Amino acid sequence: MGERIQIQEQFALVEAIKNNNEFVLNRLYQENFRKVELFILKNNGTMPYAKDIYQEAFITVWKNIRNDRFTPENETAIQGYLYQIAKNKWLDYLRSGHYKKTVALQSLHSASQEEAPPEIQPREDQAEPVLRNALDSFNAMGTSCKQLLIQFYFEKKSMREIADSLKIDEASARNKKYRCMQKLRSLVHTPK
Repeated sequence: MGERIQIQEQFALVEAIKNNNEFVLNRLYQENFRKVELFILKNNGTMPYAKDIYQEAFITVWKNIRNDRFTPENETAIQGYLYQIAKNKWLDYLRSGHYKKTVALQSLHSASQEEAPPEIQPREDQAEPVLRNALDSFNAMGTSCKQLLIQFYFEKKSMREIADSLKIDEASARNKKYRCMQKLRSLVHTPK
């Protein structure tokens, strides 16, 4: 009987997610991040990667639930589904050529909010085509996306600090960072 009630709670959670219940979404997001973070940190990851992977997984779960591509089968189905998607995304990243060819970038100088972010120039003698493409794609992005990504990845500012500097709430800053990363990925993968 207890398991049946817990599964009914999962169905109620699914309905709340479909209805974009902000309280439920925030709670689900916050309660499950730590487990994913620990997995990624224990498997050659960093905090920024953990945040990115978790956010991508969370959005995937949200989309799948909204599009009726997920049905809970036990009392922790949604949480397990979220963890499994994050885990698979991280393992895919570790297996990717991108991970194996990671090049350490020199740290960027801090850009003030009034200035445009600096253009990043690869050194001619060392720039691989992949790095050149990534840097060209980054430089082709809009100023606001460049500023946000520089603050997060190079200046190591928290999402709260970035949100404060952009004068938006933290959830909006996370969504903006996600959209900027999606834009950057599409620019990198677009043939030139």
